[in-house]
Amino acid sequence: MRPLPSRGDIVGCLAEADRALHAREIASRCGVPEAAYPRFLELLDQLGFDGAIQRQSGSRFKAAVSAQGEGWEGILSMNPRGFGFVTEVGREDVYVAADGIAGALHGDRVAISVVNRSHRGVEGRVDRVVQRRKPRVAGLLRRRGKSTWLEPDDSRVRGPIVISGGLREGRDGDAAVVSITRFPERPDENAEGDLVAVLGVPGEPNAEVAKILVREQIEESHPEDAVREAEALAAKLLKSPATGRVDLRSIPLPTIDPEDARDHDDAVWVERTRDGYRAWIAIADVSEYVQPGSALDREALERGCTIYLPDRAIPMLPSALASDVCSLLPDTDRLCLCVICDLDRDARIEKFEIVEGVMRSAAMLTYPGVARALGFSDQAPRSAQAEAMKKGLRAVDEVARKLRKRRMKRGALDLDLPEAKVVLDPNTGAPTAVERRTQDPGMKPAYQMIEELMLLANEVVARWLSEKRVPTIYRVHARPDEQKLERLGAVCETLAAPFDLDDLLQPDGVGRWLKKIADHPRQHVLEMLLLRSLKQAVYDIVNVGHFGLASDAYLHFTSPIRRYPDIEAHRAVKQLIRGNKPDTSASAIESLRTAATAASTRERAAMNVEREVVDLYRTLYMRDRIGEVLEGTVSALVGSGAFVTLDAPFVDVLVRFDAMGPDQYELDDDELSAVGVRSGDRVSLGDRVVVEIEDVAVLRRQTYARRIPPEGALNGANERRRGRPVAGRGRRGSEQKPSTRGAPARPAARGKGAHQSGKSQGGKPAKSAAGSKTKRRRR
Repeated sequence: MRPLPSRGDIVGCLAEADRALHAREIASRCGVPEAAYPRFLELLDQLGFDGAIQRQSGSRFKAAVSAQGEGWEGILSMNPRGFGFVTEVGREDVYVAADGIAGALHGDRVAISVVNRSHRGVEGRVDRVVQRRKPRVAGLLRRRGKSTWLEPDDSRVRGPIVISGGLREGRDGDAAVVSITRFPERPDENAEGDLVAVLGVPGEPNAEVAKILVREQIEESHPEDAVREAEALAAKLLKSPATGRVDLRSIPLPTIDPEDARDHDDAVWVERTRDGYRAWIAIADVSEYVQPGSALDREALERGCTIYLPDRAIPMLPSALASDVCSLLPDTDRLCLCVICDLDRDARIEKFEIVEGVMRSAAMLTYPGVARALGFSDQAPRSAQAEAMKKGLRAVDEVARKLRKRRMKRGALDLDLPEAKVVLDPNTGAPTAVERRTQDPGMKPAYQMIEELMLLANEVVARWLSEKRVPTIYRVHARPDEQKLERLGAVCETLAAPFDLDDLLQPDGVGRWLKKIADHPRQHVLEMLLLRSLKQAVYDIVNVGHFGLASDAYLHFTSPIRRYPDIEAHRAVKQLIRGNKPDTSASAIESLRTAATAASTRERAAMNVEREVVDLYRTLYMRDRIGEVLEGTVSALVGSGAFVTLDAPFVDVLVRFDAMGPDQYELDDDELSAVGVRSGDRVSLGDRVVVEIEDVAVLRRQTYARRIPPEGALNGANERRRGRPVAGRGRRGSEQKPSTRGAPARPAARGKGAHQSGKSQGGKPAKSAAGSKTKRRRR
């Protein structure tokens, strides 16, 4: 029997009509056969009851007022169960049922029409695809006879994808990447594509990382024209005298970086003066090598930033520049831009200048070496060079502490998320440990020394360019989302924590609130919810300030080797230094705006890649730990269960509702707890829990566990023995999917029950990926 038209088809039919239509006319327009007409009338009644359409007299219907002509564009995010949500900044999330998806795929930008509004949220249908998603999809290669297709790793991407061209290599079951050449136009069509890469055995570390990079079209090597240009410029400028530059070679200017740093683009020094301090913040003059419109410039703009993986970096610039000519290596002359600040005894700026200089770093120091030399840590290894520079380093620390105190006083936020450090076997590339990056508390003040001086330089440059009205790219951070703050307020009321909405819309108000909750038993939960309320910092040519830093003008100036906006800031500074008139033409402004937008986009893409690679290594590491009993903290509640952050290894595991204990668990109304229906047993955000690792799904980058309830939590319910692996539990590396037992026909509005997840239901908690350099990149 021919199926009935979808809800979206019926609503669309009425929305296009300029009058109410009789049920018979609607059936005719929608192609409903006579035998199905009684069921069609029931569907019309149901749509009328839901408010999607309006019933008129005489069996006539018309589109609901709220749905007529209402629609917008957004990004489609699919759920493996077939439905999706369309999201757009400043708009409500729109639920789209499976029969309203049409030919769209996960990640497409689509135009939707609203078909219904109710207490459950907004429902819509896809009218057309505005822009297709990235064409590359990773998955498993399948071969049967003459047929070849790809089964996508991401279950949100509709598959299989029929392979119609490209490479002819690869065996059935290999990890592979396809580039879609023909997207589906109807929901019953499959996409077609070319095979672009075959990467070997799925689940093998190198193959999985390569799959991510190929899928995201990230090239590790630079184009030949950019490399040739870099090498030619390097040879030319190294031979050229530093004419017209300030000679800074008498200033020690050591670099201070992590032990595994791959590039060195900043160096600092501080000396005490009669009235306070003089600080030098020297930054590699990358813009001297990367000229506007050159092959190097085009490639740097395309990449946007350096990507940091656990075993290597994928640099924004060719290695001839990034690791050699531009890097501030010790005992070597290097071109730089230097911010020189005279500060009073309280580290207030009295005057400053920015100069084009030539420098020679006296030493390449590390954070552990500096921490040991200054007595911050007795665990870090000693550094003879750091010991020799102890007097000057103490002055750097002294100024940094005063700068930090002033910054905190004006309302800057101090929320620091732990980062994962993945240790790899140098021969196999397999992970041997996943731990928190900074275990030694003595490392923190060493990092803060450099952080504060970098923030100082960035603010000085931003304010100077702003006062001179020179177009540039700013790093902006808008005020928090009021709706999310209101949600935080509701949680505070539940947890008996202080809350004032107006106060939290100001940086200093947030600082006061953080102090008030410092002794609250759920402090960590409240801080996580606050983080979710904050917007993401982005690049823009309009300076709106930086909320998180409580700064009225801020930009990125201090990392031009690994961030493109810093190069643009250097170009603007050098225009002023050289007495040139800045280009304020419409075309120049538009070019700068395009660069800012591209930098924000590439930064987010880099963060996602870094995070996914770390999550991949986490799951690979956990494959050998199935059956182990570990402790951790509930860090998120999502639609499918609770995420638990383990103490060691530093891994997030998902405990699904049906793995919380011998009860039926549901998300509580306040969305802060999961509650057992019969026992009343409660699992809340911030709780300490004991879990047993049950399964690992490498392709989903997910580790699953079951909770071992504490004694008495279930009021006598049967419990398994604590502390022992359970025979037969879990399968090494199986691709078990989250359970949908008891799932509703339609989910709640997106985000409901997804605190701290950073994704829709079932997603992982969003965490910073890898490397201290990345943290400094993103402020």
